[in-house]
Amino acid sequence: MFKRIVFWLCLFVGGIAAGPFLAAGMKVTYPANESANDPRFNDLIEILHIALEKTVAESGPYELGPSEMAMNEARYLRELRDGRSVNIIWSSTSYEKERDYLPLRIPLRKGLLGYRVALTSSQNQEKIDKVQTVEDLRKLTMGQGTGWGDVRLYQDNGIDVVTTKYENLFRMVAQSRFDLFPRGIGEVFSEFEMHGKQVPNLQIEKNLLIYYPWPYYFFFKKSDTALYERVERGIHKMIADGSFDAIFRKYNDKAIRQARLKERRIIRLENRFLPKDTPLNDT
Repeated sequence: MFKRIVFWLCLFVGGIAAGPFLAAGMKVTYPANESANDPRFNDLIEILHIALEKTVAESGPYELGPSEMAMNEARYLRELRDGRSVNIIWSSTSYEKERDYLPLRIPLRKGLLGYRVALTSSQNQEKIDKVQTVEDLRKLTMGQGTGWGDVRLYQDNGIDVVTTKYENLFRMVAQSRFDLFPRGIGEVFSEFEMHGKQVPNLQIEKNLLIYYPWPYYFFFKKSDTALYERVERGIHKMIADGSFDAIFRKYNDKAIRQARLKERRIIRLENRFLPKDTPLNDT
Protein backbone atom coordinates (compact mmCIF):
# COMPACT_ATOMS: atom_id res chain seq x y z
CA MET A 1 0.00 0.00 0.00
CA PHE A 2 2.82 2.39 0.93
CA LYS A 3 4.58 1.71 -2.40
CA ARG A 4 1.39 2.44 -4.32
CA ILE A 5 0.97 5.79 -2.52
CA VAL A 6 4.59 6.73 -3.28
CA PHE A 7 4.10 5.75 -6.94
CA TRP A 8 1.00 7.93 -7.40
CA LEU A 9 2.56 10.80 -5.45
CA CYS A 10 5.64 10.71 -7.73
CA LEU A 11 3.42 10.57 -10.81
CA PHE A 12 1.37 13.54 -9.58
CA VAL A 13 4.44 15.65 -8.74
CA GLY A 14 6.09 14.70 -12.01
CA GLY A 15 2.97 15.72 -13.90
CA ILE A 16 3.01 19.15 -12.25
CA ALA A 17 6.69 19.61 -13.14
CA ALA A 18 6.17 18.51 -16.74
CA GLY A 19 3.01 20.53 -17.24
CA PRO A 20 4.59 23.86 -18.23
CA PHE A 21 7.08 22.06 -20.50
CA LEU A 22 4.34 20.18 -22.31
CA ALA A 23 2.23 23.31 -22.61
CA ALA A 24 5.11 25.16 -24.25
CA GLY A 25 5.03 22.75 -27.18
CA MET A 26 7.41 22.78 -30.15
CA LYS A 27 10.26 25.26 -29.79
CA VAL A 28 11.11 27.05 -33.03
CA THR A 29 14.21 29.24 -33.13
CA TYR A 30 15.25 31.34 -36.14
CA PRO A 31 18.44 33.43 -36.58
CA ALA A 32 18.57 36.75 -34.77
CA ASN A 33 19.18 39.71 -37.07
CA GLU A 34 22.74 40.51 -38.06
CA SER A 35 22.37 44.09 -36.83
CA ALA A 36 19.93 46.16 -34.78
CA ASN A 37 16.77 47.47 -36.47
CA ASP A 38 17.39 45.22 -39.47
CA PRO A 39 14.13 44.95 -41.47
CA ARG A 40 15.25 42.42 -44.08
CA PHE A 41 13.56 39.32 -42.71
CA ASN A 42 10.36 40.67 -41.16
CA ASP A 43 8.28 39.11 -43.95
CA LEU A 44 9.84 35.68 -43.42
CA ILE A 45 9.26 35.81 -39.67
CA GLU A 46 5.63 36.73 -40.31
CA ILE A 47 5.22 33.82 -42.75
CA LEU A 48 6.72 31.44 -40.21
CA HIS A 49 4.54 32.73 -37.38
CA ILE A 50 1.31 32.38 -39.36
CA ALA A 51 2.29 28.94 -40.69
CA LEU A 52 2.78 27.73 -37.12
CA GLU A 53 -0.48 29.33 -36.00
CA LYS A 54 -2.41 27.59 -38.75
CA THR A 55 -1.16 24.17 -37.60
CA VAL A 56 -1.86 24.45 -33.86
CA ALA A 57 -5.03 22.33 -34.10
CA GLU A 58 -3.22 19.28 -35.47
CA SER A 59 0.34 19.86 -34.22
CA GLY A 60 -0.13 21.55 -30.85
CA PRO A 61 1.33 24.71 -29.28
CA TYR A 62 4.70 26.20 -30.12
CA GLU A 63 7.29 28.73 -28.95
CA LEU A 64 8.73 30.99 -31.63
CA GLY A 65 11.64 33.35 -31.17
CA PRO A 66 15.10 34.46 -32.37
CA SER A 67 18.39 32.95 -31.32
CA GLU A 68 20.22 34.61 -28.45
CA MET A 69 23.16 35.40 -30.73
CA ALA A 70 23.03 37.66 -33.78
CA MET A 71 24.58 35.94 -36.78
CA ASN A 72 25.24 36.30 -40.48
CA GLU A 73 24.26 33.71 -43.06
CA ALA A 74 27.47 31.69 -42.90
CA ARG A 75 27.17 31.47 -39.13
CA TYR A 76 23.55 30.36 -39.02
CA LEU A 77 24.18 27.71 -41.68
CA ARG A 78 26.87 26.25 -39.41
CA GLU A 79 24.62 26.52 -36.36
CA LEU A 80 21.83 24.61 -38.10
CA ARG A 81 24.21 21.97 -39.44
CA ASP A 82 25.62 21.36 -35.97
CA GLY A 83 22.21 21.37 -34.26
CA ARG A 84 22.93 24.45 -32.15
CA SER A 85 20.90 27.59 -31.36
CA VAL A 86 18.55 27.51 -34.41
CA ASN A 87 16.32 24.86 -35.97
CA ILE A 88 15.03 26.84 -38.96
CA ILE A 89 16.86 29.27 -41.24
CA TRP A 90 16.24 31.10 -44.51
CA SER A 91 18.66 31.18 -47.40
CA SER A 92 19.07 31.09 -51.15
CA THR A 93 19.28 27.55 -52.40
CA SER A 94 22.19 25.68 -53.97
CA TYR A 95 23.20 22.13 -54.70
CA GLU A 96 25.35 22.03 -51.55
CA LYS A 97 22.63 23.42 -49.27
CA GLU A 98 20.04 20.96 -50.52
CA ARG A 99 22.55 18.16 -50.00
CA ASP A 100 23.40 19.20 -46.44
CA TYR A 101 20.03 20.51 -45.20
CA LEU A 102 16.33 19.85 -45.68
CA PRO A 103 14.89 22.51 -48.05
CA LEU A 104 11.24 23.51 -48.13
CA ARG A 105 11.05 24.26 -51.83
CA ILE A 106 8.49 27.05 -51.68
CA PRO A 107 10.11 30.35 -52.78
CA LEU A 108 9.34 32.66 -49.88
CA ARG A 109 9.55 35.81 -52.01
CA LYS A 110 8.20 34.32 -55.24
CA GLY A 111 11.55 34.80 -57.01
CA LEU A 112 11.51 38.59 -56.51
CA LEU A 113 14.79 38.50 -54.59
CA GLY A 114 16.61 37.69 -57.82
CA TYR A 115 15.80 41.17 -59.19
CA ARG A 116 18.40 43.59 -57.84
CA VAL A 117 18.43 47.37 -57.67
CA ALA A 118 21.68 48.77 -56.31
CA LEU A 119 22.63 51.32 -53.74
CA THR A 120 25.56 53.40 -54.90
CA SER A 121 27.35 56.73 -54.49
CA SER A 122 25.82 59.81 -56.08
CA GLN A 123 29.17 60.25 -57.84
CA ASN A 124 28.92 56.91 -59.65
CA GLN A 125 25.74 57.31 -61.70
CA GLU A 126 27.49 58.49 -64.86
CA LYS A 127 29.88 55.52 -64.75
CA ILE A 128 27.05 53.06 -64.15
CA ASP A 129 25.04 54.48 -67.05
CA LYS A 130 27.70 53.11 -69.40
CA VAL A 131 26.93 49.53 -68.34
CA GLN A 132 25.06 47.79 -71.17
CA THR A 133 26.32 44.19 -70.93
CA VAL A 134 27.70 41.67 -68.46
CA GLU A 135 31.16 42.53 -69.76
CA ASP A 136 30.60 46.16 -68.82
CA LEU A 137 29.35 45.12 -65.37
CA ARG A 138 32.62 43.23 -64.81
CA LYS A 139 34.46 46.55 -64.86
CA LEU A 140 32.66 47.52 -61.61
CA THR A 141 32.99 46.16 -58.09
CA MET A 142 30.18 44.87 -55.87
CA GLY A 143 29.79 45.09 -52.11
CA GLN A 144 28.23 42.19 -50.20
CA GLY A 145 27.90 41.04 -46.63
CA THR A 146 30.39 38.59 -45.17
CA GLY A 147 29.12 35.05 -45.59
CA TRP A 148 26.33 35.88 -48.06
CA GLY A 149 25.55 33.36 -50.77
CA ASP A 150 25.53 36.02 -53.50
CA VAL A 151 29.30 36.54 -53.14
CA ARG A 152 30.11 33.29 -54.88
CA LEU A 153 27.57 33.96 -57.64
CA TYR A 154 29.04 37.35 -58.52
CA GLN A 155 32.55 35.96 -58.46
CA ASP A 156 31.51 33.05 -60.68
CA ASN A 157 30.22 35.63 -63.18
CA GLY A 158 33.62 37.33 -63.20
CA ILE A 159 32.71 40.27 -60.95
CA ASP A 160 34.99 41.51 -58.17
CA VAL A 161 33.34 41.56 -54.73
CA VAL A 162 34.26 43.41 -51.54
CA THR A 163 32.84 41.83 -48.36
CA THR A 164 32.28 43.35 -44.94
CA LYS A 165 29.69 43.48 -42.17
CA TYR A 166 26.17 44.36 -43.28
CA GLU A 167 25.98 47.66 -41.40
CA ASN A 168 29.28 48.85 -42.99
CA LEU A 169 28.13 48.37 -46.58
CA PHE A 170 26.02 51.54 -46.79
CA ARG A 171 28.80 53.86 -45.72
CA MET A 172 31.42 52.10 -47.86
CA VAL A 173 29.42 52.25 -51.10
CA ALA A 174 28.61 55.92 -50.48
CA GLN A 175 32.37 56.53 -50.12
CA SER A 176 33.00 54.69 -53.43
CA ARG A 177 34.95 51.90 -51.75
CA PHE A 178 33.09 49.79 -54.32
CA ASP A 179 30.65 50.74 -57.06
CA LEU A 180 27.39 48.89 -56.39
CA PHE A 181 25.61 47.33 -53.43
CA PRO A 182 22.85 45.30 -55.17
CA ARG A 183 19.73 44.78 -53.07
CA GLY A 184 16.50 42.90 -53.56
CA ILE A 185 13.64 45.09 -54.73
CA GLY A 186 11.87 44.49 -51.44
CA GLU A 187 14.97 45.62 -49.51
CA VAL A 188 16.52 48.59 -51.27
CA PHE A 189 13.92 51.30 -50.59
CA SER A 190 13.41 50.51 -46.91
CA GLU A 191 17.18 50.34 -46.41
CA PHE A 192 17.69 53.66 -48.14
CA GLU A 193 14.99 55.20 -45.98
CA MET A 194 16.76 53.88 -42.89
CA HIS A 195 20.33 54.85 -43.85
CA GLY A 196 20.06 57.61 -46.45
CA LYS A 197 19.83 60.55 -44.04
CA GLN A 198 22.80 59.39 -42.00
CA VAL A 199 25.07 58.45 -44.93
CA PRO A 200 26.06 61.34 -47.21
CA ASN A 201 26.14 60.60 -50.97
CA LEU A 202 24.18 57.34 -50.64
CA GLN A 203 21.61 56.98 -53.40
CA ILE A 204 19.50 54.39 -55.18
CA GLU A 205 20.94 53.70 -58.63
CA LYS A 206 18.49 54.97 -61.26
CA ASN A 207 18.66 52.85 -64.42
CA LEU A 208 20.09 49.36 -63.94
CA LEU A 209 18.41 46.07 -62.98
CA ILE A 210 20.53 42.99 -62.26
CA TYR A 211 18.76 39.63 -62.44
CA TYR A 212 19.73 36.09 -61.51
CA PRO A 213 17.57 33.12 -60.44
CA TRP A 214 17.62 33.20 -56.63
CA PRO A 215 14.99 30.98 -54.95
CA TYR A 216 14.89 31.68 -51.22
CA TYR A 217 13.70 28.86 -48.95
CA PHE A 218 13.29 27.80 -45.36
CA PHE A 219 15.87 25.15 -44.46
CA PHE A 220 15.86 22.59 -41.64
CA LYS A 221 18.23 20.03 -40.25
CA LYS A 222 17.95 16.80 -42.27
CA SER A 223 16.55 14.85 -39.32
CA ASP A 224 13.97 17.48 -38.27
CA THR A 225 11.08 16.21 -40.37
CA ALA A 226 8.47 17.11 -37.74
CA LEU A 227 9.15 20.85 -37.93
CA TYR A 228 9.60 20.69 -41.70
CA GLU A 229 6.25 18.98 -42.22
CA ARG A 230 4.48 21.37 -39.87
CA VAL A 231 5.77 24.49 -41.59
CA GLU A 232 5.08 22.97 -45.01
CA ARG A 233 1.46 22.26 -44.05
CA GLY A 234 1.07 25.74 -42.65
CA ILE A 235 2.42 27.47 -45.76
CA HIS A 236 0.20 25.39 -48.04
CA LYS A 237 -2.77 26.52 -45.94
CA MET A 238 -1.58 30.11 -46.33
CA ILE A 239 -1.31 29.73 -50.10
CA ALA A 240 -4.82 28.27 -50.21
CA ASP A 241 -6.45 31.00 -48.10
CA GLY A 242 -4.55 33.92 -49.64
CA SER A 243 -2.54 34.93 -46.56
CA PHE A 244 0.78 34.01 -48.21
CA ASP A 245 0.03 36.38 -51.11
CA ALA A 246 -1.17 39.04 -48.69
CA ILE A 247 2.20 39.06 -46.89
CA PHE A 248 4.03 39.26 -50.22
CA ARG A 249 1.96 42.27 -51.27
CA LYS A 250 2.31 43.92 -47.85
CA TYR A 251 6.09 43.90 -48.02
CA ASN A 252 6.69 44.27 -51.77
CA ASP A 253 3.90 46.03 -53.70
CA LYS A 254 5.11 49.56 -52.98
CA ALA A 255 8.74 48.66 -53.72
CA ILE A 256 7.81 47.04 -57.04
CA ARG A 257 6.13 50.27 -58.11
CA GLN A 258 9.05 52.38 -56.89
CA ALA A 259 11.55 50.21 -58.79
CA ARG A 260 10.23 51.27 -62.25
CA LEU A 261 11.21 47.87 -63.62
CA LYS A 262 10.18 48.51 -67.23
CA GLU A 263 12.37 51.61 -67.37
CA ARG A 264 15.57 49.86 -66.31
CA ARG A 265 18.24 48.10 -68.40
CA ILE A 266 18.40 44.48 -67.32
CA ILE A 267 21.69 42.61 -66.97
CA ARG A 268 21.25 38.85 -66.53
CA LEU A 269 23.76 36.77 -64.59
CA GLU A 270 24.08 32.99 -64.43
CA ASN A 271 23.43 30.99 -61.27
CA ARG A 272 25.37 27.79 -61.84
CA PHE A 273 24.94 26.64 -58.25
CA LEU A 274 21.25 25.72 -58.48
CA PRO A 275 20.22 22.05 -58.38
CA LYS A 276 19.17 20.90 -61.84
CA ASP A 277 15.64 20.12 -60.65
CA THR A 278 15.01 23.48 -58.97
CA PRO A 279 11.30 24.22 -59.60
CA LEU A 280 11.80 27.70 -61.09
CA ASN A 281 8.52 27.48 -63.04
CA ASP A 282 6.35 26.55 -60.05
CA THR A 283 3.64 29.22 -60.08
